[in-house]
Parts: sequence; structure tokens; C-alpha cells
Amino acid sequence: MKQLKSLFPAALLALCAGLPSLSSAANLTISCGAVGAELQLCKEAVEAWSQQTGNHVEVVSTPNSATERLSFYQQILSAQSSDIDIIQIDMVWPGMLAKHLLDLREVLPADATQGYFQAQVDNATVNGRLVTMPWFTDSGLLYYRKDLLEKYNKQVPQTWEEMTATAKDVQQAERNAGNANAWGYIFQGRAYEGLTCNALEWISSQPDGGLVNPRGDIVVNSQASRAALTLAKSWVGDISPRGVLNYTEEEGRGVFQSGNALFMRNWPYVWALVQSQDSAVKDKVGVAPLPRGGSTGTHASTLGGWGLAVSRYSANPKLAAELVSYLTSAQQQKHRALIGAYNPVIESLYQDPELLAAMPYYSQLHSILNDGVMRPASITAARYPRVTNAFFDQVHGVLAGELPVDQALTELEGELTRIKHRNW
Repeated sequence: MKQLKSLFPAALLALCAGLPSLSSAANLTISCGAVGAELQLCKEAVEAWSQQTGNHVEVVSTPNSATERLSFYQQILSAQSSDIDIIQIDMVWPGMLAKHLLDLREVLPADATQGYFQAQVDNATVNGRLVTMPWFTDSGLLYYRKDLLEKYNKQVPQTWEEMTATAKDVQQAERNAGNANAWGYIFQGRAYEGLTCNALEWISSQPDGGLVNPRGDIVVNSQASRAALTLAKSWVGDISPRGVLNYTEEEGRGVFQSGNALFMRNWPYVWALVQSQDSAVKDKVGVAPLPRGGSTGTHASTLGGWGLAVSRYSANPKLAAELVSYLTSAQQQKHRALIGAYNPVIESLYQDPELLAAMPYYSQLHSILNDGVMRPASITAARYPRVTNAFFDQVHGVLAGELPVDQALTELEGELTRIKHRNW
């Protein structure tokens, strides 16, 4: 017993030698979610890192609304406050916030983004500076009813024109069979950022289609845009309900999950919900790339997602970057995918057997993400909110039948030119 007592202080000293002393342990603050699973997963990961390193991390509560969260960050950063070290930012914000954010390449290893989707890294880089570390991603997908396509001997459409024709045929057949609420295609048509994502997919899937190209040129007033918007306008009141003009993601999911739509455009998070026990379409749903524009177009899916950035005003920037590196590691990305369906930004994880078993659509999602379309947020920087507002307002006017397509595109080109002025 005496021997054990004499050994205990030495053992305790050895155990504590690898941890920072109380005097050297640092305090960090992080904003990494607002509610639900997103916030809980972040808190658990932060706690694990804290126990490993001996540092203390406070998770700061932020508004759930992305718009309100951005405003909150802008106030904090403009004041050059050190109150928050790490912030979670939407992938359309790097250009707006870049001047306030640390270049992570200065503090992270040179291979920190190796194996990441290149489009994600490019979007996170502003003027050669890696201002955010990609964390998880999203991509527009085509959800379809496998049972209805089989019932009417139809194939998964490869073009928007094929989708339109198939939707019309199956919608009419279902209504003839007694489902008066049957619709062919559901999408996000409200005048908000979701419509920007949808419309950018329609336009970008056409040959030479786009909104603002990587050089900053305004290219939206084109034949590609005319063809895409003319077709989309024809859907409203035909294969899509008039109410689609006020649909966000959840209104559309409600129609599809209740069994009243053949096709739906939505994000990957919907997969787990349509497969839930109380879903009317459980085990009846398939996922495919969004259609291309005509025979010579391409599959185009707007990319979404979030990253983690370190404030330039942090008192502990290097330590904050180490926490960012931990949270965005392959191990953490896999865990978040399994528990919360947050899609990784590391390509190899889409071949992970455990993830493929849980999310079978991952085999397709990998190629969809490779063909993803970025909103022009980095190139238009602080002007992006005005750019997207102008875009979705004009598109909504077309869909609602308030504006002819040509007039809307001419007005949009003029408005974007005024927003750009000499340079973005």
C-alpha cells in the first residue's frame, strides 16, 4: 500500500504531462448550428476535441434563419470582435465575408483539402485565400416514384423534355384511375434562394447556359435561358400545381411524400424522410440526376452546403484552425453522414461500404456532385444577395405568367449590369 501511495503522484504527473496545464489551456467559441441534430452533433464533436486537448470550447447560439445568421455574423465581424473564433458559413457567403476571415492555408497543412471535391475547394477560395473549410455539401436531385414508372412502363427521364412528357402521361393516367390530386412534377417555386437553385439548374443544363460565368461576365440573356424558362413556365398549372409558385422544400416534400407526385426536385435530406415508417411512399422512391437540357445539354445540379471559417480577429487563430481541421476530418464527416445525413465533401467517402449501405443513392450522388453547378457567389462577392434577388424575382415573374420570357431576361441583364457597374 505504501508503495502504491508513493507511485500515485508520479503516475498522476505522467498522465497530466500530455495535457495543457490549466494556465495554458485556451478558450474558444464556435457557431456551428442553430437547432436539432446539426447543433447536437457539433456539440458532441466539440466536447470530444476538448477532452482530447484540454481546451475549453463554448458553442454559441445563433439564429436558425440563414439570413438572420448572416446579419449576425456581419455585425460581429464588422466590429472586429473576438467574441466568436469559428463560424459556420453558407457556401454562398465566402465572397461576402472573405476580408474578415483567416486564410486557412497559412495555418493548416498543405494537404488539408486533398481528396475534397475540387468545386468545393474552389468555392471556398477567394482571391487565392482558403477562407472556409468545406464541411458538408448538398446537391439538387430528381426523386421519382419507381412503382408508377413501372406501372406505366416508363423510363427515368434523361432530358427535361422527356420528364415533361412522362409527367403529363402518368399524371393523366393516375387522375383517370381516381387520384384527382395527382401531379407530375414538384419543385421549389417561391421567390427565394431555392428558386435561384432550381432556375440555375434549368439554365445550366442547356448548352452554353449560365447566369454569371467564372470570368464575371453576365451571360443570362441567352437562347439557353429562353429555352429553359419557356419550358419551366409551361409546367405551372399543367404538370405542376399553381401553388408551386409558393413552394419551398418542405411544401414540395409534403405533396410528394403523401403520394401525390411522380417527380420532385429536392435536396438529399429528403431521402431519409420519404423512407420513414410513416411515409406513404416508403420503398417506392428512386433518386436520379436532374435531367439535362435536350440531347446536347448536361446534367446540372446546384450545389449547396456549409463550411467552417476562422475569424481574423480571433485571439487563438492557430488553435481555432486545429479545431476546424478536427471537425472536418474524414472520421467526423463519416459520422455526421451516418447519424445526420450530412453529405461529405471528401470524395472517397462515397465509396465507403458502411455509408453506401445506409444511403444507397451515394453511388449516384458522387457523380452528381462532380457535375455540380456553383451559384456565382464568390465572383459577385458582396453583391451576390442583389444578384440572386434579381434572378429569382424575374424567374418568378415568368413562372407566374406576369412577364414574357424575353422581357424578363432583358430586364434581368440590365439590372445585373447596373449591380456590377464596372466590376464585381
